[in-house]
Amino acid sequence: MGAVHASCVVLGEDGILIRGAAGSGKSTLVRDLLGLGAISGVFTALVGDDRVTLTPRHGRLVAAPHPALAGLIEIRGLGLQPVEATVPSAVLRLVVDLQEAAPRMPEEGAETIRLQGAALPRMVLSPDPSRAATVMWRWRRLRVMMMTD
Repeated sequence: MGAVHASCVVLGEDGILIRGAAGSGKSTLVRDLLGLGAISGVFTALVGDDRVTLTPRHGRLVAAPHPALAGLIEIRGLGLQPVEATVPSAVLRLVVDLQEAAPRMPEEGAETIRLQGAALPRMVLSPDPSRAATVMWRWRRLRVMMMTD
C-alpha cells in the first residue's frame, strides 16, 4: 500500500486515477467529471483528491482517499471544500496522466501502464477545456470493450 500524488474519481463503478504535477489541473478535472457525470446520468463520485492510497488486491489496484483529505477537494482560491458525492474506494480501470503537451497520437505501448503489478489502460491529456469529455468518451469505450470480452 502506498500514497501517491494523484486524484481519483469513480465513473459508474470504475476508478479513474488522475496523475500530474502540482497545478496541472487534477482537481479541476475531477470537478469537471463530477459535473459531466451528473448531467449525463452517469454515477460519479470522488474517491480522493491530491493524495490517494493504492493497494493491490487480487490482481487489481484499489484506490482510497488519504485519511487526512477524505471527502475534500481543493479549489484554488477557496482551499479545501467538502464534496457530497464520495465513495470509500474504487477499483482502478483507467489512468489519466496530465502533461503540459500531450502527443496527438499515442506512442506504441503507451496506452497501457503497469502500477504495482496491475496493467491498466492509460491516456495522456494536456490542459484542454474538453478533457473531461475525452475521459468520459474513453471510459465508455472501455466499458464496451469489457462487455464484449
